[in-house]
Amino acid sequence: MELRHLRYFITVAEELNFSKAALKLFTAQPSLSQQIKDLEEDVGVRLLNRTKRKVELTEEGVVFLEHARLTLAQAEKAVALARQVSKAKQQLLRIGFVPIAEMKIFPYVLPNLRLQHPDLIIELSNLNNTEQLKALKKGELDITFTRENTNSDEIQSQFVLTEPLIFLLPKNHPLTQYDRIPVHALQGVDFIIPAAEQSQTLHNTILDFAKTHNIDLNIVQKADSMLFNINSLGSGLGCTILPAYVAPLGIKNTVVRPLDIELPTLDLFVNYRKNSQSLGVQKFIDQLTKVFHLDKNLTHT
Repeated sequence: MELRHLRYFITVAEELNFSKAALKLFTAQPSLSQQIKDLEEDVGVRLLNRTKRKVELTEEGVVFLEHARLTLAQAEKAVALARQVSKAKQQLLRIGFVPIAEMKIFPYVLPNLRLQHPDLIIELSNLNNTEQLKALKKGELDITFTRENTNSDEIQSQFVLTEPLIFLLPKNHPLTQYDRIPVHALQGVDFIIPAAEQSQTLHNTILDFAKTHNIDLNIVQKADSMLFNINSLGSGLGCTILPAYVAPLGIKNTVVRPLDIELPTLDLFVNYRKNSQSLGVQKFIDQLTKVFHLDKNLTHT
């Protein structure tokens, strides 16, 4: 039994005339008669008495009609609600990000996106790489910006930009005597680094940099947030290496000094589910591609 059988039966029961019901249903009368016969076989009782002169409901048919109407109405309500949910999802875009996206991505993408799609609701969540990836896989986020390439069978990950790192230190620190600090002068210097849980990529990049240049940093603080890292630096607890986007913030009582060698860089990637049907995701990625000249062959995989 299918919903079309109920729809056919209800129309015949209301018209009590197969010819009129067939016209109303845009089907042939023999086909309609066969559909009603198939329905009665499925139900196991006669629902209609029909003669050459008239069609009428049996007692069983009266009861079946009442519940058929309820069933059909419930099915139509289910379809309507599902479509409402789908529409709401299409109008909601949930984006996870690491802090650089607030300064280097969103100001160049979101204004035009909002202008072109005023009904699109955008929710932003500042999360670390691990939290973002979990939320993306669970469908709790639509797009993420991470420091790592998370490309997989289900996730499309694409490079967006490279961010340089800078060396920051308190204004009264002895190393401020140098216009360009020798890397070996970092030996034993009090250092603040982000905790691995907060920013594993930056954490590992700093440690790898020190190891490559045979420097033993005296790590006095592992900051569990970027704000804590910045405040610890401003309080004179030690030196640090941070992404260059923090430089314009003008951190109190601190200075930026170059080293006599190049510091490493950090990459930024945009990620989204490959099977995403979200219009918001498509429009955001289109705008991002336009602004940052991403590879168009990858953005619609």
